[in-house]
This record gives sequence, C-alpha cells and structure tokens, in this order.
Amino acid sequence: MIPAPAATAHPVDAKLPLPQLPKLPVLTAGISVGGFAEHVRVIADHGEAHASSYVCCVNAHMTVEAREPGFAQVVNAADFATADGMPVLRAMQLFHRVKQERVAGNDLMPALFEEAARRGLGVYLFGSSDEVQQRIVDRAARELPALRIVGRWSPPFLPIERMDFEGDAARINASGAHIVMVSLGCPKQERWMAAMKGRVNGVMLGIGGAFLLYAGIDKRAPKWMRDLSLEWLYRLWLEPRRLWRRYVVTNSLFLVLFFKEAVRRIFSGKRAG
Repeated sequence: MIPAPAATAHPVDAKLPLPQLPKLPVLTAGISVGGFAEHVRVIADHGEAHASSYVCCVNAHMTVEAREPGFAQVVNAADFATADGMPVLRAMQLFHRVKQERVAGNDLMPALFEEAARRGLGVYLFGSSDEVQQRIVDRAARELPALRIVGRWSPPFLPIERMDFEGDAARINASGAHIVMVSLGCPKQERWMAAMKGRVNGVMLGIGGAFLLYAGIDKRAPKWMRDLSLEWLYRLWLEPRRLWRRYVVTNSLFLVLFFKEAVRRIFSGKRAG
C-alpha cells in the first residue's frame, strides 16, 4: 500500500488565505476554472508559501484512467486540476459553457520557470532520467539565468509502493524548493504527488512529457493541430509502435465517456450545446 500522507507539513505563510480556483466536473474529474496566467500566478503563490499541494494536468488519458475510483480520488483531491488536453477543454466548454483556456503541462513548465525566476523561487526536478534533467538545467541556464534549480533527483524505476517517500521528501525539503516538477508518467506521478502531500513543503506539478519537450528531445505538434485537438495524431505519427495502442484505446474510451455524458444531459433536460 502507498503510505498515508503525514499529518503536518511546513507551516504556510500566514499573511492572507492562499488563492484557490473553482472546479467544474468534466466526465471523471473536476477541472479548475481560470485563465492560463491566473493558473500560473496562483500555483506560484502556493509554492512561494511552501504550501504542500499538487497539480494534475488532465488530458484524455487521465480522464479515462480516472474511471477507477481510487485514481479518481487522487485526481479530484488535487489542489488544481488543469484542462491539459484539448478533448477535456472542449468537453468543459461544451457542457458548462465557460470560456476556459487550455492550461497544458507543456506550457505550464516554461511559464512557471519564468515566474519562479521573477520571484526568486527554487525549483526542483523529480523524475525522468539524469540526462534529460541535465538538458533542462542547461537550457534554463542559457534562457533564464535567474532561475534557481535548487535540486534534482532521478529515482530508480520502481513500483510506486516501493518508492522511498520519506527519503524523497527529505531531499526535496532540504533543497528549500518551492515548486517541484514531477515526471513519472500518468498515473504514477499523480499517485506519488497524492502520497507526498503533507510531506513535501511546496507545490508539486505532474507534467510528464513536458520534461522531454523542454529538454529538446520531443517536438511539439504545430499549433493548428493542437487547436484542432489533433496533438495525439502528431505524437502517434512520431512514435506509432509505442503509442498506437494507447491512443486508439484511450481516445475511444474518452469518446464513450463523452457521449454517455451528452446523452445523460439531454435526458435530464440539460442541453449539451
């Protein structure tokens, strides 16, 4: 079993209550409402206060994974759950008629680096390989010399139940980090963050492949494909052998969830358009 979070964490700065963002239910997850810049500001506020908290970047894959009640609890207990994927964003806009912006982990990582550099906040890299982390450090040093990357750790590849929660928390907290960027892949990184809430004295973001993108190993889909919810197709084209099963199954299951919700709303008198 994953250890339960510790009862207490580093005391939060007691100036004013930390800002929160409201959530709206989108299929299996509650998604935070607010503009991209607002997300960056509020997440950085939590980090600056050393508030033990975590952020899930919700895409179609995570939405489908959250059909499992235990993982749904992890995602819905997050302090922030962003509309990462375009299918999630479109479902949110359609079902709730809100003018929500996309808040993708691929965009949050560089934006929070800039915000951390501006505020003098410490950033910690957790996950992926040492090579990828070094590429991130090198790029940040060139582009954001004021950014303080105060520590990094590439944990051994283990089932989450065998990970060193106490050791990981001790390393992160000793660094004085305000923001922890986590790249372990979904759903492992979200389960890790949930277990570390109350242990890590900062805000944790599960951003998965954003490490590879920032490191220059992966390439982003063109904007027109992202706007048309076709980023998955671009990635499938790049890595067909590794991703074809995941995207075929995940996208199909997401569509099932979407149409079930649309039908439910129609028959309950809530128009889905």
